[in-house]
Amino acid sequence: MLLLLLLLLSPGDGQAQRVSGMRKNGSCACEVNSTLWSFPALKYEAVLQQVESCEVSLNTLQEQVKLSSERLPQIQAVVKNITSRLEPHQYLHNRGLYTALSLRLLGEELSQLETDIGAVHRQLNNAQTQKLSKEVGKLRTDVDKMQMSDTFNMKTVKEKLRYLKNSAESCKTIPKDFKGQDRYCLKGLITNISDPVMTKVGPHGKSYISGSWGKQAQMDSEGQKNSYWVQPLVNNHIWGNTLRVYQTYEDFMASVNHRDYTFAPSYSHANSIEGPSAVLYGEALYYHCYRSADVCRYDLNSNTVKRVTLPGTGVGFNNKFPYCYYDCRANSDVDIEADESGLWALYATVGNHGNMVVSRLVWDSEGEKLNVSQTWETRLFKKAVSNAFMVCGVLYATRYVDEYHEEVSYAFDTATGKEDNSLALPLEKVAKGVASLSYNPTNKQIYMYNDGYLLAYQAYF
Repeated sequence: MLLLLLLLLSPGDGQAQRVSGMRKNGSCACEVNSTLWSFPALKYEAVLQQVESCEVSLNTLQEQVKLSSERLPQIQAVVKNITSRLEPHQYLHNRGLYTALSLRLLGEELSQLETDIGAVHRQLNNAQTQKLSKEVGKLRTDVDKMQMSDTFNMKTVKEKLRYLKNSAESCKTIPKDFKGQDRYCLKGLITNISDPVMTKVGPHGKSYISGSWGKQAQMDSEGQKNSYWVQPLVNNHIWGNTLRVYQTYEDFMASVNHRDYTFAPSYSHANSIEGPSAVLYGEALYYHCYRSADVCRYDLNSNTVKRVTLPGTGVGFNNKFPYCYYDCRANSDVDIEADESGLWALYATVGNHGNMVVSRLVWDSEGEKLNVSQTWETRLFKKAVSNAFMVCGVLYATRYVDEYHEEVSYAFDTATGKEDNSLALPLEKVAKGVASLSYNPTNKQIYMYNDGYLLAYQAYF
């Protein structure tokens, strides 16, 4: 008997199989298990189902890729269109402007302007009002054209609108007898400012570095005609709720015989003062109300407070647009001033891109109501100046020079709407920081609260 070794390939595991054989009748006979080579139908069907499932998924994926490929140019076209439409607005954004003026709002402002100019023209009917009527008519034509076009120069239109609004305000601004009362106002801008004619430490000490002070500013006031006042900010140099008044200059210099007023129960009350912004006008203190866009009026006789909200889109308060230049004065957003023509509020708005806004305040004694009668928008960025004050209806702004000097460097005339950036009037100081500046029309002096020191200057025309 012979044993033969046959190497047979097994389809199951891919290994060689060893089979025993026997020689019989001159040939080799062996017994082979044929089930080793049976076709795996079940496995084949399972694989076939997987292949068919993959083909369906692949076809779906191919359809999605094809659809995306077809839509891609459309999406790119939309993105390109939106990008091109946003370019003008991006230009404004890069220039530091806060918001773009929509055509709808522009139309509303223009309609109100047309109404105001029409009313002024009917009252005055002079060459200036006729010129304004023609200019606003031309601007209305430009706006109508814009509604038919996709492209326009919003910045130019905004500047034209600002100019026309200021001109309209100037037409109805100063009373007819105003310039006759104070002839020096006819001479034009301030020509010189003296060295300090008074230097005194505040009655509360040098540690109270922020606040305001001065002489009663209403020219025809009787009750407080010769009084001097000091309003220190006692809580973090930002908030206060008291006022100290001296009836005479002698009492003020000697720090005797004063009267203290408390016009709010706490520093955080709605009627408390925020920022170095107060002015005593007549028998009332006017100041910026706590964390609001309001101006408050505290009556020294009745101990009552009246308020008015300043006009404008996004009036800055709570340290949004303080006086800065070299070093920001905390919460000096709203500045209350007085001059020959009355009371003013100096502030900035988002709508005017952080530039200074000048609003005239009027107290209605019969209705016991504080009102805003007129508003001008300047091109002076508020955080680029160290302080400001009003004289003869003219806004003056200062800049920091060094630790011992400030300089009046800018003027905006509400009567004409004209600006002057060429001024260089020096102001000597004894400390670095300027909390407040205010002008007094009764003696033509300028008062500075200089980091706890009280300084006064004489203005010359």
